[in-house]
Amino acid sequence: MKHSKVGSVMVSEVVRAQYATPFKEIARLLNRHHISGLPVVDEEQRVIGVISETDLMARQARAEEASSTAEHRFHLPVGRGSRTELRRARARTAGQLMSQPPVTAHADDSIAEAARIMAQHKVERLPVIDEEDRLVGIVTRRDLLQVFLRPDDAIRREVVDEVLVRTLWLMPGTLDVQVHEGVVTLGGQVERRSEKEIAARMTGHIDGVVALVDQLTYRLDDSHLRPDDQALHGVADDWLRRT
Repeated sequence: MKHSKVGSVMVSEVVRAQYATPFKEIARLLNRHHISGLPVVDEEQRVIGVISETDLMARQARAEEASSTAEHRFHLPVGRGSRTELRRARARTAGQLMSQPPVTAHADDSIAEAARIMAQHKVERLPVIDEEDRLVGIVTRRDLLQVFLRPDDAIRREVVDEVLVRTLWLMPGTLDVQVHEGVVTLGGQVERRSEKEIAARMTGHIDGVVALVDQLTYRLDDSHLRPDDQALHGVADDWLRRT
């Protein structure tokens, strides 16, 4: 069963900035390409940071606050965090403004993994890198949502082909497979409990499946068998199905 990877939905042509890219040029890039953020790369195209519209707006807010403080002759705190804020308030280049370390993904990561990374770090886009941290693409939340736009009939075909036929060695019509708005309902009876569990688990991981309604029943409960017993049982089943 093939899961959609980040590489299948990412955009390969990426608007990017260099460490020395001026602040105003970053604003122009975001405006010109109608994007809300971009990665910052070094001379080897390795991703070293990211910049978002929020970073630009926060920079302007910090600059105004720093200016107001100076006018009133108040002293800024000298803690590490305050020095970082002051540096970013005075940022003139991408390298001074960017957030680091960058949160990234790899082209071979699953869409589900990329979504978890985005949710965990509360970001809207991920630069996609290769094994040497070089930029190869970018993926956004909207790109990841494409997986949930799969037609119901495409999802059903994958359940039948990959789960029923190729994994469980069942005829296509052995079980009842229905899909509506991404919700898959499995009905019918399989031979063993382990097959029911496999069918449910694999179906739930198919790209585009929103939820699973498991109505499967089984004839034999093989949950008590030892792993070696299950392996032997599987070999016997393979032989019987081939004869």
